Amino acid sequence: MDIYCLFFNDYETLDLMGPIEFLHRIPGADMHYVSLSGGLIPSHQGFYTDTQKLECLSENSILLIPGGQGTRGLVHDKEFIGRLAQWADQAGYCLAVCTGSALLAATGKLNGLRATSNKKAFEWVRSVNAAVDWQPVARWVRSGTFYTSSGVSAGMDMALGFIADQYGAPLAHEIATHTEYLWQNQPERDDFARLAAD
Repeated sequence: MDIYCLFFNDYETLDLMGPIEFLHRIPGADMHYVSLSGGLIPSHQGFYTDTQKLECLSENSILLIPGGQGTRGLVHDKEFIGRLAQWADQAGYCLAVCTGSALLAATGKLNGLRATSNKKAFEWVRSVNAAVDWQPVARWVRSGTFYTSSGVSAGMDMALGFIADQYGAPLAHEIATHTEYLWQNQPERDDFARLAAD
């Protein structure tokens, strides 16, 4: 299983690194750290990762898309959004964390589908594409081959949810136990939506 982790300037570190910790534990997982142009890519926290230039995805692969401050400009970057649309078509599954769902929404691939995002940035994300059926209360949402999560750490719960869906709940629980992670495994439970509204 090829898993492509998409990097861009000013992404949120935990959006990628949290799910990566779990996804690389899928038996046979082959991790690829990629970006539009390749090279060193900094996170919002100043964490640099050396990436490969992404041309195309292998068949039935996974594409992991983070959020972060960098998404604010990228939703208007026609080259990036155009390439992301192609990659989304090539992937077997797309997993978007936090405001990464705004990038996916900008491609039009989420039109008419249920999706969610970071509740602190929810109105901005919704403004990117009103044709998406945005869910204001959800830890993560699955719509066919698309998974979207709420903010930052929610991507870890979503990743385990994906693993449970595709490889069985026992593996997801085994990974959570091995990493000493308390998995919030109910996608409809979203305590932070209420806190964001206060």
